[in-house]
Amino acid sequence: MRIALGIQYDGTAFNGWQSQPHGKTVQDVLERALAEFARTPLQTVVAGRTDTGVHGLGQVVHFDTELDRAAFSWVRGTNAFLPRTVAVQWAKPMPGTFHARFSAFERTYYYVLHVHPVRSPMLAGRAGWIHTPLDIDAMREASRCLIGEHDFSAFRSSECQSKTPVKHLYQIDIRAAGEIVHLRFRANAFLHHMVRNLMGCLVAVGRGRYPATWMADVLASRDRDRAAPTFMPEGLYLARVGYPEPFAVPPASLGSMPFGGIWSE
Repeated sequence: MRIALGIQYDGTAFNGWQSQPHGKTVQDVLERALAEFARTPLQTVVAGRTDTGVHGLGQVVHFDTELDRAAFSWVRGTNAFLPRTVAVQWAKPMPGTFHARFSAFERTYYYVLHVHPVRSPMLAGRAGWIHTPLDIDAMREASRCLIGEHDFSAFRSSECQSKTPVKHLYQIDIRAAGEIVHLRFRANAFLHHMVRNLMGCLVAVGRGRYPATWMADVLASRDRDRAAPTFMPEGLYLARVGYPEPFAVPPASLGSMPFGGIWSE
């Protein structure tokens, strides 16, 4: 039997998603909790690996098991062994054709950015921070050239394992609400550090360090050295993973995200 789980987690204290020998990753604590509940080791496959400090709102995993448990039992039973910073939101039996990673056709990331002369300890780990004002219109203008299918090598980490740097970026939305700037990135897939590297460039434009037209030059260069430094991970959230309708994957609950109502539509 194949079971899919929807997972939420605060990534602040974890060294990313993927299991490591020290055991301080989200995958490690989830698989330990599953093993405690199921009384047998269970190996998970994830929709998208997140980096150190990055959060999950709509993360999806699957695993195979011979155990026959009700969906609510997988949720409550696993959560009983998880730390407060990780929680299973839903569980659902899936056909064998479902694959958490390869069945997904799109992913959406949110970035929450606090713009204020002084950092707020109440947002520590939950939002990125910039102390200078931003030109939001310039950032929107700079983002337009990124929409579509492109070679995103200029925004790719040297550690990226993707077979191709060509991705299709469907949407970038930027909205300001007081001291908070919300950014939404939706694509068929993302390269390692791609969103954080895009953020670094958008913030550089917003601060007036480069004109909006500079973004197109960076994209065309395919040269990581031409782009801005990788932006901080604290405000980044894997918000949604899109799957074909026949799988009926439950939508992510965004109400627990800081200021998440802005993307309620």
